[in-house]
Amino acid sequence: MLSLARGVVLATALALIVAGAAGASAHSLRMTAAVPDFGPNVKILDPSMTTAQIKAIVDPIAAQQKSNEFGSERYALLFKPGNYGVSSPLNFNVGYYTEVAGLGALPSQVTINGTVDIHNQCDLTGFCVALTNFWRSLSNLTIHINAGPKGGCDGVAEFWAASQAAPMRRVQIDGGLTTLFDFCSGPNYSSGGFIADSVLPGVVINGSQQQYLMRNSSVGIWTNAVWNQVFAGVEGAPAQSFPTPPYTTLATNPASREKPFLYVDANQHFNVYVPDAQTDSTGATWTSGQTPGHSLPIESFFIAKPTDSIQAINNALSLGQNLIFTPGVYDIDKTIKVKRADTIVLGLGMATLTAEDGVIPMTVADVPGVEISGLIFDAGDTTSPTLLQYGDRRPQGQSDVHQASTDPSDPGALHDVFFRIGGPHVGKAVTALSVGRDNTILDDIWAWRADHGNGVGWTTNTADTGVEVTGDNVVATGLFVEHFQKYNVIWSGENGKTVMFQNEMPYDPPNQAAWQHDGVLGWAAYKVADSVKTHEAWGLGSYCFFNVDPTIHASRAFEVPVTPGVKMHDLLDLSITRHGTIDHVINDVGAPNNADTTPENVVSYP
Repeated sequence: MLSLARGVVLATALALIVAGAAGASAHSLRMTAAVPDFGPNVKILDPSMTTAQIKAIVDPIAAQQKSNEFGSERYALLFKPGNYGVSSPLNFNVGYYTEVAGLGALPSQVTINGTVDIHNQCDLTGFCVALTNFWRSLSNLTIHINAGPKGGCDGVAEFWAASQAAPMRRVQIDGGLTTLFDFCSGPNYSSGGFIADSVLPGVVINGSQQQYLMRNSSVGIWTNAVWNQVFAGVEGAPAQSFPTPPYTTLATNPASREKPFLYVDANQHFNVYVPDAQTDSTGATWTSGQTPGHSLPIESFFIAKPTDSIQAINNALSLGQNLIFTPGVYDIDKTIKVKRADTIVLGLGMATLTAEDGVIPMTVADVPGVEISGLIFDAGDTTSPTLLQYGDRRPQGQSDVHQASTDPSDPGALHDVFFRIGGPHVGKAVTALSVGRDNTILDDIWAWRADHGNGVGWTTNTADTGVEVTGDNVVATGLFVEHFQKYNVIWSGENGKTVMFQNEMPYDPPNQAAWQHDGVLGWAAYKVADSVKTHEAWGLGSYCFFNVDPTIHASRAFEVPVTPGVKMHDLLDLSITRHGTIDHVINDVGAPNNADTTPENVVSYP
């Protein structure tokens, strides 16, 4: 339970702020300080610091977080504008639950002469992979590659060997090789990934990355593909060639809204910049000047800490405040209610909201422009109906129900929002994410029913569906949904679009009888409802690995209505090491995937 007494004090202070009073309260003092009180796990680094001083902060965090996959520690490493590693290169690693970000208005205002790396994790047998390098991020800075004292194989590149939930945004990397897998140890498997609004003018090695999305960026050379590499609005991207090699390339990205970000202005004042929406766009948003958008002063944000009560947070939202969650794990014993249009909710350091007693941790009203960014939602041990309800859920087939102030020029957005059912502890939910609001952008979503960790089992971490979309004109760019027990995605809103979908079916059905419905074997990974008339998607992959009973079949990976307005491009399924069979790729098209980890492909449907 969070502190209710402190919440009352903070709510009173917020009322004074909204009324225009310069309060003597603790909270108003906290908000008007030159450096806001973001708590002890936000480390603000200054270019006057030496490399040794910075490494004395960042290296112990990296060591602690390297293998801390389900721990409760959270960190944000924020670099003020300036140049770092000038006299001695700054090289450091990024572990679990660590955000690395520049505080400039532009990525060029923070330059790290060195590297910011993620490497493989190795077990006691020397088996080294990046398959579980999750929950970390890099954003809003420039890296000028300088290996410095790293040496050897590690000294030849900037390494970002990550899998899901490890986004790179608003980054420029100059002066050398960028690799998305760690080739210095093996077998170096990796399963990412997401890059947006970035400039990578050199060589980018995809390597072992099974799938990847790069959007609204530029790249010098992209080296290779494995199963499903997707580019949308990327200057220099490989040409469309799916499935040989499996590049899916869209000249423009249908819809985007870049993630809001903290920055420090010329007066050393903290603000949050909120980019505007774009349609049919290409390239990074900031290469010719600041991204179109607007700035919000830090005073317009309630800066929450894990000790704050939910009542205090809701009071602040009711008074018109935006919301920042500082790093930590928040026990959510009542629903956080976002009701005001254009509210910005921003998590720092992979802040995590854990449902208690079956509550829905957060709901967003049917209002335009609300943006939720940088949060992890964890299910608790009592079943929640959903973990995030974004807009009111509409019954299937009622897509024409009126929504107030539906404005396509002011879409809502979810950026780098991740969901877990099990892993750190037992978790249960019916659905992880439910999207009912029209004109919403889902930008890098990973909904994960845990296949390893704590509280894992077919009847333990139970969840039907990862993502449910009932709103119209919803666009998903980078939709990663894994291991749910029925449809991983079910989409009943009209005119939906998905650019890059990655899925693994549940590993753990005990037998075929436990995983079938209505005469259908298993459940499709991506289901477009029978009532839908328009839907389009590009670059979709679904994999099976039924490790409890490898004889299990799924009738199909993708299931859509057969109608002219539903168009699917560049789809694949595969069986990982012959653990199970998917009989068809989409509807009844595509052969059974009974070969060993070899994709069955469908270039277009119908």
